Amino acid sequence: MTSQYEKVYAMDFGKVYGLLVNKAVKKGRTREETDQVIRWLTGYDQAELEEMAEGHITYGDFFRNAPKPNENRKLIKGVVCGVRVEDIEEPLMREIRYLDKLVDELAKGKAMEKILRG
Repeated sequence: MTSQYEKVYAMDFGKVYGLLVNKAVKKGRTREETDQVIRWLTGYDQAELEEMAEGHITYGDFFRNAPKPNENRKLIKGVVCGVRVEDIEEPLMREIRYLDKLVDELAKGKAMEKILRG
């Protein structure tokens, strides 16, 4: 049985990464802040993140291979695309929506320590 999310999982991470960075930059945040959020969530270091963004890895595999998903990611709550993040049952899609929510918060001007659940 194929998941309803397979199209999202198959997307090129580099392309999605560019969209996430652009969303933050358009709202006055930086690529560095976007990278910080992604690194916090996934455990990739900066060199690994850059390699993934320039390589050919799917969005699904980017999350499947995350070296050290942050334990505090479970504290991320709220609505993304009309769906409550904490109510998403598919684990991989929940990880993806966590990142969407963090970048939304970044773009809305939320303080970094709040975004990173500090």
